[in-house]
Amino acid sequence: MTSNLKNRVIRIGLGCVLPAVLILTWEILGRQGIINRSIFPYPTRIFETYLDMVRKGSIQKDLSVSAGRVIKGFCIGSVLGLSIGVIIGLSKTANSLAASIIGLLRPIPMIAWVPLLILWMGIDEASKVTLISIGTFWPVVINTSRGILNSDKKLLEVGTILEKTRFQMLTKVVLPGAFPFIFTGLRLGVSSAWTCVVTAEAIAAASGIGYLIMYARELSQPPVMFSGVITIGLVGLLLDTVLQQIEKHVLRWNETDGK
Repeated sequence: MTSNLKNRVIRIGLGCVLPAVLILTWEILGRQGIINRSIFPYPTRIFETYLDMVRKGSIQKDLSVSAGRVIKGFCIGSVLGLSIGVIIGLSKTANSLAASIIGLLRPIPMIAWVPLLILWMGIDEASKVTLISIGTFWPVVINTSRGILNSDKKLLEVGTILEKTRFQMLTKVVLPGAFPFIFTGLRLGVSSAWTCVVTAEAIAAASGIGYLIMYARELSQPPVMFSGVITIGLVGLLLDTVLQQIEKHVLRWNETDGK
């Protein structure tokens, strides 16, 4: 075993120690009755419920509905965020015009948009996808514009001396330099997209993970609620890991981010 692989195994092992201790403590306290099982079921009870839901296919059905909404909303929000972020980053006029709008709209919590979107679009898919798009849009547009504004001045001067066209400067210098910021925005956008879909489904939906959690709350089924929460966490971890791997591959030229 090489030293790098050995160190990686040790790091993964250390990262599992604290969660394992917490889960074991939770299990013991739950079985001893120290924790109220009716509102805080112990881990093995949740695991059994989760497996039962997987066998019946119910959680896969809700997950596929939520994933479809997230994919649509994330694609729309990230494309808009990238496009507008590039314009804001390249144009001082656009940056000045957008500063006040971003400062006004960005702090608004996503849940505050839900009543307005339902009023404008109804409770169908459009309102949910729009909410996810808004949640994805902000981190992507802000990080993209910041990455372009922080372009290396020396590289821009070299490009000017070599008489590169504006398109060549954008595609060969500006955007590659902004990639670390763009990927950070996309990762934050994915996280926000999942938060938004659960928010939308918990308020107005007949399917999806958010609906599953809220319906289980109405029926007083904490193990089902925990199963939904765990599913959200697992999917979020999976998506973040995939984006990290893509980022490492794209930024392998970058000594800092490509390690």
